[in-house]
Amino acid sequence: MIVITNPSFIKDEIDILHSLFEEGMSLLHIRKPDYSECEMAQFIQQIKLEYRTKLVLHNHHQLADDLGIIRFHFSEKERKNQRHLFSKFSDSDKDKNEFISTSTHSIDDFNSLENGFDYAFLSPVFKSISKENYESKIDLFEALKSRTNYKTKIIALGGIHSENIRKTLENGFDNIALLGAVWSNINPVKEFKLCQQIVLSHLQ
Repeated sequence: MIVITNPSFIKDEIDILHSLFEEGMSLLHIRKPDYSECEMAQFIQQIKLEYRTKLVLHNHHQLADDLGIIRFHFSEKERKNQRHLFSKFSDSDKDKNEFISTSTHSIDDFNSLENGFDYAFLSPVFKSISKENYESKIDLFEALKSRTNYKTKIIALGGIHSENIRKTLENGFDNIALLGAVWSNINPVKEFKLCQQIVLSHLQ
């Protein structure tokens, strides 16, 4: 199960992140689009070294080597318009200890991904919790029946919370990503644990 940071500042965020890792958070996508390179470095340096390999950088990828990060995310725009940014991650010469992911918003887009991507978000599955008036115009569960790409894992994003996780996984998604469900909750760690329990019970 993946968690994405709130794009804005959250009080006690680093402490919360450490608690989430202690509870078994497998991957944390660091998405802070307004952070400068310096701010991003300062943010990541507060996260314990033992968790660095579980961090996924959305921007300022050049910080990775110095900070011990091996996971990189590319937006749909970057993937389509700035291919040079991830050319070194192609299947043929990608470092086996590095991982890349991307964002997609249609099943056709997902199916057309090149094989270098380890997983991709497909969103929004449900009406977004964190983005106002952001929802899919089509039924992504129905669209998922047209999936042809099985080399890349497909991750559900958008409006995912404890009450719809089971439905999401039962309809073909490989995993889920949480954003609003965690950060809009008064107790982010408790909500994470609840969602994690549902995912684990589905896998059993």
